[in-house]
Amino acid sequence: MRQVKRYLWVAAALLGGFTAAGQAHRLTVTDAAYQAFADPNSPNGVRFLEPESLQDLQWVEGTDHFIYNKLDSYVVCNAQGEQLRVIGDVLPQHFPFLRQAPAIKYVSGEELVFKDGDTYYRYDFMGDKVLPAIHFPKDADHLEYNPLRKVVAYTLGNNLYLASPEEKQIAVTSFKDKNIVAGQAIHRKEFGITKGTFFSPKGNFLAFYQKDESRIADYAFVNYDTVPAQPKVIKYAFAGGPNEKASIGIYDFATKKVHYLQVDNKDDHYLTNLAWSPDEKYILLAEVDRDQSHFALNRYEVATGKKVNTLFEERNSKWVEPESAAVFLSNKNDEFLWLSERSGFTNVYHYNLNGKLIKQLTNFKWVVQSVAGFDAKGENVFIVGTSPDAREKHVYKVNIKSPKKVVQLTKVAGTHEASLSSDGKYLLDVYSNITTPEVTQVISTDNGVAKEVHKAANPFEGLAIGTTELVSLKADDGTVLYGRLHKPSHLEANKKYPVLIYVYGGPHAQEVTNSWLGGAQLWMPVFAESEDYIVFSVDNRGSENRGFAFESVIHRHLGDIEIKDQLKGVDYLKSLPYVDGNRIAVYGWSFGGFMASSLITRAPEVFKAAVAGGAVTDWSLYEAMYGERYMDMPQENLEGYANSRVMKYINKLEGKLLLIHGSVDDTVVPQHFINLVQASLRAKKSVDMFVYPMQAHGVRGLDYVNLLQRITDYIKANNK
Repeated sequence: MRQVKRYLWVAAALLGGFTAAGQAHRLTVTDAAYQAFADPNSPNGVRFLEPESLQDLQWVEGTDHFIYNKLDSYVVCNAQGEQLRVIGDVLPQHFPFLRQAPAIKYVSGEELVFKDGDTYYRYDFMGDKVLPAIHFPKDADHLEYNPLRKVVAYTLGNNLYLASPEEKQIAVTSFKDKNIVAGQAIHRKEFGITKGTFFSPKGNFLAFYQKDESRIADYAFVNYDTVPAQPKVIKYAFAGGPNEKASIGIYDFATKKVHYLQVDNKDDHYLTNLAWSPDEKYILLAEVDRDQSHFALNRYEVATGKKVNTLFEERNSKWVEPESAAVFLSNKNDEFLWLSERSGFTNVYHYNLNGKLIKQLTNFKWVVQSVAGFDAKGENVFIVGTSPDAREKHVYKVNIKSPKKVVQLTKVAGTHEASLSSDGKYLLDVYSNITTPEVTQVISTDNGVAKEVHKAANPFEGLAIGTTELVSLKADDGTVLYGRLHKPSHLEANKKYPVLIYVYGGPHAQEVTNSWLGGAQLWMPVFAESEDYIVFSVDNRGSENRGFAFESVIHRHLGDIEIKDQLKGVDYLKSLPYVDGNRIAVYGWSFGGFMASSLITRAPEVFKAAVAGGAVTDWSLYEAMYGERYMDMPQENLEGYANSRVMKYINKLEGKLLLIHGSVDDTVVPQHFINLVQASLRAKKSVDMFVYPMQAHGVRGLDYVNLLQRITDYIKANNK
């Protein structure tokens, strides 16, 4: 990733230009894509546009020291921010192949671990000695290092392996049937699932996800990178169709054998949020039914694989969605915390392994997002949540015995990303807000005192860039909606400006935050400034971090409420004296592509132009795990699916619509794009289209620069 970014930066230096001295440099969309531009007054002739961060910032495991990368050296500091050691020239001496300091995979007082090529390298920076490296096959994927065992878990093809300093390929599974996949994330990474391997707390076992995809139909792409072109086939579980069957395997390091939890997987329900008990005796597993209206948190015995008991169950007529695994108390083998939305907002609940609810630990009317950890005595838990202002993110200390004792540790308004030291004494906190690019500080969890260790300068100093402000408006039912507005810095009172609405609008996304640029991508205020535009976004009902009622109002009819709220955003824009209400365009990607194509076809009188990238156009062609949660199965909601199809409204199209898709998009398959184009031809409506060859759902690399330019050029040309 670093190499790619540096390559882009060099390219930016070649492509960019600088305004004469005394004039504010006006950035271009290309500058925004590169996050840099050529500046003869900057080091190496390139000025970067991201706030300067402490790269690879993290705690040194088992200590209250932290480490970061500065100028290709690792700097180790104590909790007061005082520099203790610099690890610089010594690394190339030991590892002469290094061209730059690599990203740290793991660091403790005993070892620093990094990956280069097909090897995890280990270095004892306290004793200045190289430790045995761990090699693995060059095609290995889904790598996870375990410091207790000094092994790397990885996948190769459909099987799971281990690598150690002594051996690079130890088979955990050896399935010949390619439909059986072990060690990878399952269920399309829904339900908070991000990986497929789970080392036990003491390192004696490795649990892993396994899935049987034999019932799932093949979906064919074409690989144009070969001559001749070859089919590329994936498994894709469409809404209402056959689903994968999941199971949980356990590898025992002592016996070197695998056994499985005795999960009843005769149906195709979901296995989510795997958690180990601290004593390694049990695994907790949240099992969600196919309908996603019910889940049970079940306890399994590791030794036998047998189910011990159901700890509790939750039901909801719309959906249930456990996204966080149980978090065991630091000093208890039989008590844990659980995050649940059952009260209408995600809160923390305290249980024991018999399924007894000891207490509801928090009862906020805002969203708890995660548990950061505990103090050394296990008396207090540290939680991360939005605070009453859903646009912010903060860390709180909650006393477990007396949960009314709540202390907000992050005092400055904004969005805080914090991690807890091993002993629970300090938070390493990185925050920004609408006026602050980035600040890094260490906060004492005892008294809340914060020590600033880094403050980024404003990267836009001396540059002409659009202004950013946070606004509020109301939905038709009175619900407050949060918006973000970018305007040219030279806004003229008597001038009417065209508008570009950037939209996402779907679940599990929040566009508007009290963070640098209001959570926007850099190209938005740049476009506002360079092209004399208003760029606007609003988080409609259905988006996240506002509680269950706010999010679930979209159930069974995606596109209806969301469009109403976006049109309320249009009404707000038209109320502004400097907005040209006759020149409004919209752009979005993925769910935002669904929204952009829906808006221009359902409200053709409002929008002159739209760009829909990676757009869902028919929810029956989307994946089962996501689609059925919000729409139920197609056979159970015929009307809802029919009304949400963009094709239904294509005959109303009046403005200009550009459809963009990656040719191998395995998230929103190209059939969405093709079917809408086909419908437009039948309706005798003209749409424009562009396909990025061999790009998936996200357009990456240099193609991304082309993408941004293509989108903004289309908007400028057609929003007239």
